[in-house]
Amino acid sequence: MAILKYPLATEKAVSIIDQKNTIIYVVDMRASRTTIKNEFEKTFNVKVKRVNTVNMPTNYKKAYIQLQPQYKAGDIAVKLKLV
Repeated sequence: MAILKYPLATEKAVSIIDQKNTIIYVVDMRASRTTIKNEFEKTFNVKVKRVNTVNMPTNYKKAYIQLQPQYKAGDIAVKLKLV
């Protein structure tokens, strides 16, 4: 099961990258916060501060993944070609 599906590249999602050091990902509906955190840390070699999730009415789940202050979400966004 792929937990992390793809990052959101909307205007709001890109602005949150710099403002709150947060990346928004669409994730599997069955994924919990801890599994999302562990998968993101393993994939990108960073430390996650917090994960908030939102179940959307159109049958997908968004995860707001905030990084620790010593890591920059902008660097991850460049790797993912979001900015």
